[in-house]
Amino acid sequence: MSQRLQQLRDEAILPTFEPLLSDIWASQFKMKPEISVNKIDDILLVNKSFMKVVMTDEYFTYFRNFTRLNDLASAISTIKFGEMINDWLNQKLKEDKNLQEQVRHVQLLLRKPQKKQIQDVHQKKLADAMSEFNAKLQQTIQSNSDSFLQSMEQARKESKQVNDGLKSLLCGISAGNAETTLKKVPLRDQIILAEKLASSKKMREIADWAGRFKQIAQKKQKTKQDQSVERKGVTIGNDIENLLPVELSFFAHRLTKMDFLRRFAESETMQFEIIGCEDLKKGPIVLCLDQSDSMSGLDTKSKGFALALMSIAKKQKRDFCLVLFSSTTQIFEYRKGKIATSQMVRLARTFLGGGTNFAHALDAAVRVISKSRFKQADIVFITDGEDRVTDTFLKLFNKVKREKAFNVLSLIIGNNSNTVEQFSDRLITVKDFDDEGSFTAFEV
Repeated sequence: MSQRLQQLRDEAILPTFEPLLSDIWASQFKMKPEISVNKIDDILLVNKSFMKVVMTDEYFTYFRNFTRLNDLASAISTIKFGEMINDWLNQKLKEDKNLQEQVRHVQLLLRKPQKKQIQDVHQKKLADAMSEFNAKLQQTIQSNSDSFLQSMEQARKESKQVNDGLKSLLCGISAGNAETTLKKVPLRDQIILAEKLASSKKMREIADWAGRFKQIAQKKQKTKQDQSVERKGVTIGNDIENLLPVELSFFAHRLTKMDFLRRFAESETMQFEIIGCEDLKKGPIVLCLDQSDSMSGLDTKSKGFALALMSIAKKQKRDFCLVLFSSTTQIFEYRKGKIATSQMVRLARTFLGGGTNFAHALDAAVRVISKSRFKQADIVFITDGEDRVTDTFLKLFNKVKREKAFNVLSLIIGNNSNTVEQFSDRLITVKDFDDEGSFTAFEV
């Protein structure tokens, strides 16, 4: 599934790099990996030397808590460890001509055709060459152990960063185990996105901001939920937050705990009945996001902000539309707030640039709202610029807004609000996406 692992295998200078990748993966994934004490093929002695250093590192056991029996984490760490080992070895070859010559000699022997009558002789030469190379490599690793262990530490660090980035991008704002949420995404899609995160600084920054903004969005939605519900009587179910105190006492007592767990599993525990003071699950969300030249420095933040807003739509099963605008527009629709891996990569790569045209963005939003799926949608309009719109356009837009009963919440980054306030129901001026005022958008 991993294009990067295939690429590593093909570009690596070490002749036995593919089985080394397999060993790295096994050391990360398997329950009780051990270095073989049995005699192995001479050609694999070099791999054994590398694996001994990797697995005897004092941080290796701790890191395996992150990768053990985890397909994705093991794949990510294999890529990162493979990259670091390959880079480290290439650097040592540049510094040591003798080591470089030994590698070339081994590569030549591996490519040399083997006729039956000289096969044994050839194998002996290859074994001797690998033995010499292994002895030299062990010496190189020993004399450069600090730099090698630093490379392994960097591999561990980057592996965790990629994994955290995946959780930020793919997991929503719901409370719960992120690992469980990740498992719902096909492994192939996880690996594709992981490789994009590993190779793209921009993707990692977007993931970082998405994670931060989703945490804020979760708090905003929870506050709104708390303020919008009230208790009315008692019912049965298994909603932990609404269990009656007496049920919690049953759980705490050893004689009644098993009976409680049975009733909880069968949704027969007593809980407060909750009713809403308002309908929290409103209609779809249309986000108009400025992508003119002046927004280029805020691109990763704005994409993270958009993904956080999309996660609200996903949790509440609301359709979501993203209208990117500058002097032109691009429209992305996400049914029930769900975004595929390929769509996420495409979104990260997209930046329009150019000037600012509010009319084009609002026209596009109205066209989307005119679709049956986007009835009762609300518009979130984000810009850092100013643009002129005609009185005729404003009159027509505000008329459509009344007819279709949608609202416009605008976030202005800066102070250019003269035009925007003419078509907005609510306008908030902020200095940046991470200002408190901008989080009002997460209350939609």
